[in-house]
Amino acid sequence: MAAAIAAMILTAIWLYIAGTKALQIAWVQILGRNRQMHKSDQGLKQLFMIQPFRQMLEKLHVFDSLQLTLNSYHMKLLVLKESDWSIERTKAEAAASIGSGYAALTGCAWLSLVGKEPLLLIMGLLFGILLALRPIMEAGRKVEERKQQMITELPNMLSKLMLLVGAGETVQLALARCLEGKELEQHPLYKEWGDAVASIRNGHSFSSALERFNRRCAVQEVSIFTTVLLLNYRRGGEHFVLALRELSYTLWEKRKAIARSKGEQASSKLVFPLVGILLVLMILVASPAVLLMS
Repeated sequence: MAAAIAAMILTAIWLYIAGTKALQIAWVQILGRNRQMHKSDQGLKQLFMIQPFRQMLEKLHVFDSLQLTLNSYHMKLLVLKESDWSIERTKAEAAASIGSGYAALTGCAWLSLVGKEPLLLIMGLLFGILLALRPIMEAGRKVEERKQQMITELPNMLSKLMLLVGAGETVQLALARCLEGKELEQHPLYKEWGDAVASIRNGHSFSSALERFNRRCAVQEVSIFTTVLLLNYRRGGEHFVLALRELSYTLWEKRKAIARSKGEQASSKLVFPLVGILLVLMILVASPAVLLMS
């Protein structure tokens, strides 16, 4: 009974939020008048998840109440996405995640009604909450992974830059040659470094290109690197190489610390499978003795 009431109430609220216009457009698309299936799926998602839930959140002033959380999520997406990412698109992402959680809850409510299993309704509630919060946690994890990738690769790029400048190359040309043989889209540092080199070739000043590179990376170690670069690149020669060498020692130490932390995380992750295997072995060894005693 509770599952039936919950399923009908959740569906009615969803249809009320979406509105009759969304239902009419969805019905037209289902009848096959829109042949582009990918665009149709995107349109249905916009109609039934993003747009209605965003309007509901704005009417309830949820975005205003959670301004700090929204700003933090927006800054993470700004780092992960392109530089013109707007706060409106962040709100749309948040609305889509809440809509996905609500859809999971509604679906589990109907499954609970059909299967006559009340536990499915509780599982749907938990699953819906996880789906709503997952993008925020996933964005934080991706930002941390991106930061570690940059810190890990920056010492290698710094070593190449020191060798090239020490061999007589100009700083601008050395920055470009550091990217030779690199897949720019395969690594966040290569991508941002390549954008900075392209900006210099397109006529932007060296300082403005590096400042934009610093903002896009949003990593403290890269900020220190760009500061050292801007302070010493005009001097060139031995002074420039010495300044980079001092920074290189610090970056290599941080790279070692990241490698150690990853090793510790990998070893801690192995604890749970080992405990599970130990329990299975204990059951296999003890079960014959228990059976004989019985």
